[in-house]
Amino acid sequence: LGQAQLHCPSQLLHCTTSVPFLAMPVVEQDMKLDFKDVLIRPKRSSLASRSQVSVERTYTFHNSRQTWAGVPLVAANMDTIGTFEVAQVLATRKCITAVHKHYSTEQWKAWAEGPGKDCLPYVAASTGILQKDMDKLNELLTAVPGIGMICIDVANGYSEAFVQCIRDCRKRWPT
Repeated sequence: LGQAQLHCPSQLLHCTTSVPFLAMPVVEQDMKLDFKDVLIRPKRSSLASRSQVSVERTYTFHNSRQTWAGVPLVAANMDTIGTFEVAQVLATRKCITAVHKHYSTEQWKAWAEGPGKDCLPYVAASTGILQKDMDKLNELLTAVPGIGMICIDVANGYSEAFVQCIRDCRKRWPT
C-alpha cells in the first residue's frame, strides 16, 4: 500500500490529501482515442432510403456462449432512464434497457408477469458490487428467471473489486 498526493487547481478547489492506493499491475502506453478524435464518414450506398437500413445484429457472447439478436443500443440504468416504461418502448425496437437497481423484486415480478413479459430479452438487471447487491440480484434472478443480462454498475471499472465481481457473477450465473 502506497501513498498518492492529489492536487486540485486552487481556482477550482483547494485540496491536498493523501489517498491510499494499490499499485496497478499494468501501465498501458498505447494511444487512446475518445469521441473528439474519431470521425465517422458514411460511404456511398446503393440503398434508396434510410428505411432499408437494418442495424440489428446477432451476438454470441464469449463467456456464456449465449446468442442475442437486436439493436446494440443500451439505455442507461439511471433512475429516470432505466425504467420499465422505457424498456417497454425500446424493446419494440429490439434495443436494450439497463433497468435501474432501485426496483424491488416484487415490482420486477409484477412487471415481468404483466406488461414486461415480451421485453425480458431486451432488459438487463442492474446491480452494484457489494454483497448486499449480489444477494438482491440473486433474489431477483430467482424470482424472474427470464432476465438474461446483468449490468454491473460501478464508478471505477478498472478497480480490482469490479473485476472480482465479474468473475463471481460469471461463476454464479454462467448463462
